[in-house]
Amino acid sequence: MSSTAIPKKNGSSVERRPVVEQCVGCERITEEKGAKVCAKYADPSFHWEDGQICLMATHKKREVVIVKKVINSLKASKRMAKKK
Repeated sequence: MSSTAIPKKNGSSVERRPVVEQCVGCERITEEKGAKVCAKYADPSFHWEDGQICLMATHKKREVVIVKKVINSLKASKRMAKKK
């Protein structure tokens, strides 16, 4: 995997690696010195490890699962009576 050194304003440079296939379609991809790189992260492959989804991805969203807990109304009323 090749990398591209992009200079910063203060003179130092950040070594940016090319995007991985999971990044294709993201709006934060820019082209620097002939290579497609992420505008947010220097190493985009790190943010896709172990099935995770990149937090800055604009083309994919996390699935939020809301689990509704069933509450026994009799027990709940007894707990509220104890607190009073």
